Amino acid sequence: MEKTTPLGEIAKLFLKLGTVSFGGPAAHIAMMEDEVVKKRKWMTHEHFLDLIGATNLIPGPNSTEMTMHCGYERAGWKGLIVAGVSFIFPAVIITAILAWVYQKYGALPNAEPFIFGIKPAVIAIIAAAIVPLAKKAFKNNMLIAMGLATLIASVAGLNEIIAMFACGGAGVLIFLAEKYRRQTNSFVPFAALASALPAVTVPSLKIFLIFLKTGALLYGSGYVLFAFLDAELVSTGLLSREVLTDAVAAGQFTPGPVLSTATFIGWQMNGLSGALVATAGIFLPSFLFVALLNPILPKLRKSKLFSAFLDAVNAASVAVIGAVCIKMGADAVMDWRSILIASSSLFIALKYKKVNSALIVIAGSLTGYILLLL
Repeated sequence: MEKTTPLGEIAKLFLKLGTVSFGGPAAHIAMMEDEVVKKRKWMTHEHFLDLIGATNLIPGPNSTEMTMHCGYERAGWKGLIVAGVSFIFPAVIITAILAWVYQKYGALPNAEPFIFGIKPAVIAIIAAAIVPLAKKAFKNNMLIAMGLATLIASVAGLNEIIAMFACGGAGVLIFLAEKYRRQTNSFVPFAALASALPAVTVPSLKIFLIFLKTGALLYGSGYVLFAFLDAELVSTGLLSREVLTDAVAAGQFTPGPVLSTATFIGWQMNGLSGALVATAGIFLPSFLFVALLNPILPKLRKSKLFSAFLDAVNAASVAVIGAVCIKMGADAVMDWRSILIASSSLFIALKYKKVNSALIVIAGSLTGYILLLL
């Protein structure tokens, strides 16, 4: 497909997604699939799955990197930058405002009544998105079995990255067994920036390097970020655990990538300049990783060995999304109100495929607020 989409259209789409994408990476990707594959037909389900699988193999926030992939597919490296920045921008602005309010008043506004209805609606959107992705990913009984095994392992608590690589490795072994021959080819994901960073005296530079290191090493869910920051900031005395906990709360009720929490923490550490450098540091590695990976992905796909690996990873990706849906559902769908919102949202998402997922999220939020008043 030719890359002909205007940058303005790319920016408009991902600004919208960045503004209404609540619920974490799985929900973001579900909304993206709805906009990019179903409505705009910018790419096939198969290629979208390939991008999900490839994104899961590199460090960084998966949903943000998916926006970059989509932008690159439509407008090259300019599209990559525009899509990524547009998706990140709303979350960063909202988080910066919350950071200012927190610094000035020592507390965050209560958004729980509106979040109550968002959570079950988001779960419904994720569940609806799994259906078409599963149809493309589970090409044969072996991939179905591998997907089920990954789902069970993920729900049981196995790290999602370990599950993905294990499934991919199993796919390669099965491919080699079927061909009855040994091959030396193997896939090695991009090496992340490693090595401990020396202490620096300039506060903003130190903040930038800490978050650059974190962004380059962050595998798996964005929520792993908090474990990294606890080690990098709290354990070293640069930040209190109370502020980190409040930063987590800010990340929970803002749309877009949870890594925008870096903006909040950077602000508490060194005001506006701290927020800017922390944001730049945490997201910069993702832009670089995607820029390196996307151009070579089609070539890697032509390799039968890598195709076997990626097919298995794709099946595992769908299973991991399913596991996220189950875990979120166990936490968020607990009473008649949340069950009503989740079931009605799922019905609308499956029955009326042209309804924008953002409208489902907004409707869920308003319904939840009204039901809590009853």
